[in-house]
Amino acid sequence: MLAPMPSELRPLVKKLELRPSPAPVGTRVHEGLAGSASVVAAMTGMGTAGAARATRRMLDAGDVDHVMVVGIAGGIDDRLAIGDVIRPGIVIDGASGAEYRPHPLGEPADPPDQGALHTSDEFIVDPERLAALRERGVIAMDMETAAVAAVCEELGCPWSVVRAISDRSSDGMADEAVFELAHADGSPNLPAVARFVARHPGRIPQLVRLGRDASKATNAAASAAAEACRQLTP
Repeated sequence: MLAPMPSELRPLVKKLELRPSPAPVGTRVHEGLAGSASVVAAMTGMGTAGAARATRRMLDAGDVDHVMVVGIAGGIDDRLAIGDVIRPGIVIDGASGAEYRPHPLGEPADPPDQGALHTSDEFIVDPERLAALRERGVIAMDMETAAVAAVCEELGCPWSVVRAISDRSSDGMADEAVFELAHADGSPNLPAVARFVARHPGRIPQLVRLGRDASKATNAAASAAAEACRQLTP
């Protein structure tokens, strides 16, 4: 299992009762059992480059049967609520236009197509671009899944994705300024947070709500991923 940020990894570790495992310097790895499945969970950091590196490192390190990306996503379909879990039928690489189809884990062979997930290093807020994505069937956006999918398909490893909605474009709360409050590894950029709060004290309630919504989403995604693993049979 690959989670972009510490806040996305922690619920997985807790719900699956994983334990720290020896790993190369700079890699956070936990391992354990979920039903009949042996699980290894690691963090990728935010963005496509880190996600690709982490995926290749995990696949090169041992015999992996399946890779699952677990975490949060920004919703652009207003029918989605905060905390809703999505398992998209297709993942689109925003940079190349390549499309990838997940291999479900612990689900029917042909689960309902929930729409597309769009992966990009850009933080897209422009209304016209968002409308164009909706026209393509995109329901949510993230910054890692397509990169994980590309490496998995190159190396012949099945993969899937479980994401939960942490914010929605229609709510207008998450923007470029808020995005820059985190480091590339997903940890808080405390100096940036302090500057933001000093300049925009009126947005403090928004930050509190974003944090609460993100926590709800990370727990929902981790619960769904853990349940999928537990349903596996030998």
